[in-house]
Amino acid sequence: MTLKLALIASTLIVAGSAASAKTRLLVNCFWPSSHFVCTEVLPEWIDEVERVTEGRVNGIIPPKSVAPPPEQLAAVEKGIADVSIIFNGFLSEAVGPRVAMLPFVGNYDPAAMSEALWETNRKFFADEISSVQLLSQFVINPGELYSQTDTPINSIDDLAGRKMWVLPGPLAAITKELGTGVVSTPAVKSNEIISRGVVDGHLGLDPQGVQAFQLFPYTKSNTRFEKPLYTTSFSVFINKDKWAELSPEDQEAIMGVSGPVLGAKAGARWKAATDAAVADYAEAGIEVVDADPAFEQALIDAAAPVLEDWLKLATDTGIDAQGALDFYRGQLDGAMN
Repeated sequence: MTLKLALIASTLIVAGSAASAKTRLLVNCFWPSSHFVCTEVLPEWIDEVERVTEGRVNGIIPPKSVAPPPEQLAAVEKGIADVSIIFNGFLSEAVGPRVAMLPFVGNYDPAAMSEALWETNRKFFADEISSVQLLSQFVINPGELYSQTDTPINSIDDLAGRKMWVLPGPLAAITKELGTGVVSTPAVKSNEIISRGVVDGHLGLDPQGVQAFQLFPYTKSNTRFEKPLYTTSFSVFINKDKWAELSPEDQEAIMGVSGPVLGAKAGARWKAATDAAVADYAEAGIEVVDADPAFEQALIDAAAPVLEDWLKLATDTGIDAQGALDFYRGQLDGAMN
């Protein structure tokens, strides 16, 4: 073979190798492996990523989480995983996404809240998370109020007279201020407290969470508010170096199936799980009662300091906090019309 032909052959081999090169993403899921985020939401997103990049980028989910829930960001920063999800309450540097977690700000449509949060992020705090590349954010079904006795909780006096398991964070702070006896643990520890009869009510789990943590047998009623007390939001992100390996075309294609698209799909799947859980209330003997308007207003008043604290904190970090809050609410109002 002449030198010229050898050079041409070598060039073709290199070009062919480059064309066939693939990027595989390790996509971590901290929920139990049987949870629908691990079995449906993330696998469907991986399939979409492979489709829109024409096979150049694919992904795999490990059978077990590579890190505990609070350490998902660190795991991706260090390259232990390429992609992951984290509860925004664990992101001390990310104040903005908490706008979707403020008491009585959201609604009962997780897909709409997820889309609204992403649009608010793009407009008001898009650069807040800088150590990784943000792919999406989503909001899940609101946490709710439940009684474990035959008497529903439907007044401030009812709530203050109880000993309650309460999700850590704003809800625990609010209920403590009202004089309620509070036991606060991570959600995964809720069954240990509630099933032993340590408390006589619980606050903060969404209906599918109540079912998933096997709390139906200990729950007698659910007090439903016109506006939800509390909602939880998450961020989805990818390692910056891994993101930089991808071509601009593939980055654009991936963002086209991430952002509000992924957020809305995650929210919709969460709502489907919640609707299925609520459909099982009757068989489980769980009564749903509408909150007395006076009770709801009293809780809104009690929650006001939480909202004010967020407005100050977000403003101090350089976010137009009132603008972000008004925009997020406006997005939800528009989704309802």
